[in-house]
Amino acid sequence: MKIDIEKDFSILKPFGPSVLQVKIPEKILKELNKYVDETIINKNKTNELNLGKNLAGDVTQEFKLEQEFMTNVGWLKFLGNCVQKWIWLDQKKKITKFNLIDSWIVRQFKDEYNPVHWHGGHVSGAGFLKVPDTLGTHYQDKGDKEYLGGTLNLIHGSRQFLSNAKLKIIPKEGDFYFFPHYLMHTVYPFKGTDDERRSISFNAFIDENIFDVHGRS
Repeated sequence: MKIDIEKDFSILKPFGPSVLQVKIPEKILKELNKYVDETIINKNKTNELNLGKNLAGDVTQEFKLEQEFMTNVGWLKFLGNCVQKWIWLDQKKKITKFNLIDSWIVRQFKDEYNPVHWHGGHVSGAGFLKVPDTLGTHYQDKGDKEYLGGTLNLIHGSRQFLSNAKLKIIPKEGDFYFFPHYLMHTVYPFKGTDDERRSISFNAFIDENIFDVHGRS
């Protein structure tokens, strides 16, 4: 799948490690949502693919995507191409390996959340397949204080003078973010709707000699 770097890529540097923002191609986005819609009505299949016991979230449902499906709709190739271009643009290094560990769906509804956690592998990512029209507002009058309900927050280090420690991401359908596996992150609970906040994530390994900047491999 050909990606227009100028149009589709944004490399964000809110703190130490870079974060890649990209749009999921519309065709793949539709296929992913269709797959989820068909899977969730098949209890045997969702039980077979269930990842809830292995993941951090306190949410309604989490299940992995099947390898054949990811290959057929171009999701696997999309992830690999994006990571390859991200590492090249940021580090001027060309990866030769992209070994997917898992990619999975998170179905989150009001009052549910994902606590602060990090991922396995070398590189990870998270993006949005469905987003409610509203994620709620503050219970009290908070003036100009930001509302965090339903947002994805990437965390690195601590807040200091001239240093950011958090990147708040407001979910938008089709947006996807790539980040190093160790980057801590959390999703806050939302309210004011019964609609689903549907997201997708992945973990993968790349070339060990590129990931291991200390040369220990």
